[in-house]
Amino acid sequence: MTSQVSRTTEQADGTVVGEQRRPGGVKAVRRLDRVIIRFAGDSGDGMQLTGDRFTSETASFGNDLSTLPNFPAEIRAPAGTLPGVSSFQLHFADHDILTPGDAPNVLVAMNPAALKANIGDLPRGAEIIVNTDEFTKRAMQKVGYDASPLEDGSLDGYSLHPVPLTTLTVEALKEFDLTRKEAERSKNMFALGLLSWMYHRPTEGTERFLKEKFARKPEVMKANLAAFRAGWNFGETTEDFAVSYEIAPATTAFPVGTYRNISGNLALAYGLVAASRQADLPLFLGSYPITPASDILHELSKHKNFGVRTFQAEDEIAGIGAALGAAFGGSLAVTTTSGPGVALKAETVGLAVSLELPLLVVDIQRGGPSTGLPTKTEQADLLQAMYGRNGEAPVPVIAPRTPADCFDAALEAARIALTYRTPVMLLSDGYLANGSEPWRIPELTELPDLRVQFAQGPNHTLDDGTEVFWPYKRDPGTLARPWAIPGTPGLEHRIGGIEKQDGTGNISYDPANHDFMVRTRQAKIDGIDVPDIEVDDPDGARTLVLGWGSTYGPITAAVRRLRRAGEAIAQAHLRHLNPFPRNLGAVLGRYDKVVIPEMNLGQLATLIRAKYLVDAHSYNQVNGMPFKAEQLAEALKEAIHD
Repeated sequence: MTSQVSRTTEQADGTVVGEQRRPGGVKAVRRLDRVIIRFAGDSGDGMQLTGDRFTSETASFGNDLSTLPNFPAEIRAPAGTLPGVSSFQLHFADHDILTPGDAPNVLVAMNPAALKANIGDLPRGAEIIVNTDEFTKRAMQKVGYDASPLEDGSLDGYSLHPVPLTTLTVEALKEFDLTRKEAERSKNMFALGLLSWMYHRPTEGTERFLKEKFARKPEVMKANLAAFRAGWNFGETTEDFAVSYEIAPATTAFPVGTYRNISGNLALAYGLVAASRQADLPLFLGSYPITPASDILHELSKHKNFGVRTFQAEDEIAGIGAALGAAFGGSLAVTTTSGPGVALKAETVGLAVSLELPLLVVDIQRGGPSTGLPTKTEQADLLQAMYGRNGEAPVPVIAPRTPADCFDAALEAARIALTYRTPVMLLSDGYLANGSEPWRIPELTELPDLRVQFAQGPNHTLDDGTEVFWPYKRDPGTLARPWAIPGTPGLEHRIGGIEKQDGTGNISYDPANHDFMVRTRQAKIDGIDVPDIEVDDPDGARTLVLGWGSTYGPITAAVRRLRRAGEAIAQAHLRHLNPFPRNLGAVLGRYDKVVIPEMNLGQLATLIRAKYLVDAHSYNQVNGMPFKAEQLAEALKEAIHD
């Protein structure tokens, strides 16, 4: 065995680097503790597929990871333009991480538009791999380059790797019966092979994926495999890439268990299936396709063997109407949508409040108003979830904090809906829905028992001794009304949206009864049992940062940075937004300053200020992208010392 020379250094950002150099022309291997890679190209270049495959292999290798897919709203955006750029960012490490990363260490740019759209995010010294074949005069002029950035010195501060990806791909596939245009489509697989070599990613999973995906198109399958292997071999043999990188598995970051990579929408779908099994109820989804919620419909449609029924309705109103009908019939009923769909569903949510039936309304938030930014993220539906109905129509609101947490949030939403006979709003968002991270598959014994007891017979005795069924006679502990399956003998009762008489459920216009019913429905929501909020405050800080939903990752990463720098700051994160945890007021009162970062213009801050009379400070962003950790760290540091 040949001898080797090792050395270890530390980069400016704290990343530990080790390097092994072997004599005899064998390339050096550099060890990193983390790296951030961004693939970027036209929306038709397969960047999402490339990123997804790289992520899957990274997950199987055992790294902790976090991803940020970012793509245009158009099915096929204009080629070669800045608005048409699609990208996929992956942050992976040998330790626990929380965000997709602030700035890429590596950019793979498939054309001039991809380079120009992303160069501003790169720190000096970052590696740039560009497909030189696409840097034609016309393509560069389309995005405003007067001269080639590959030759004018503007990229001198970066480590530039010019690679003719298209030419190399076509050359690798010349033995196949493909046109040049068909061969060019595999250039993303060439890039994937190259990056897989650079970062020592496993290849078996990707090859298996390609064989399965193109099983009915053997020539296409063979071409993609050949392009992928050619990219790997190019990295191994070319002199332009003198170093490859190793990022060890994150062996200490996770509790013992079986893990898989999972996106927020997939985790949510699995959580809904698990909830239906734990409740011993069939799952019914009534939905109308809408970005970024459609993947839940797609996934649930695959699970008929678990008693799942999916109904793709003609519009949003029909979707929730069918779901509410399924709830009346005894199913665990769900409707999925995004902000514009919640607006259309509002009347039926109000009807569910009046009928007091369990219904899960899943809102995968996106940029608004109106059609807004369909493929970008936002947290601006909180007030709509709280108040977006006519009359006093309170509903519980909960929000997951990470992609994997969407599984647990779905179970919690089902628990509340079934226990308290109420519609529940579950607020995820595009960042969680499309992003992914490792998820520990829970044991069945860890899942909650959600079984419910349907009404079986009379539950009230009249003054004359007659036993009758009162559909609005309440459980004294939860204030939930009985759930009576239609067709059960003796349980016939009236339903509808007109106000009910207490107990009997008969139509009532009595003012006193209406006042009583409104207050009772509110008391039911206020009385929901939710866990106390936990505070992370190891240093006795005077400033608290309070978050909800997907801001958890950036906030936690920012808090870690501040503590490493010697700052004292406390952190708390809300899952339950209605009702708030009972100890929240006491927690807020312990701090001199409360800062609430949100991807809206201050909706949670408005609620906190109104309910607790706390001078909460907002830090807001509504640009369609998640917060960056460094950005939040700077803002929180200013708040501490203000």
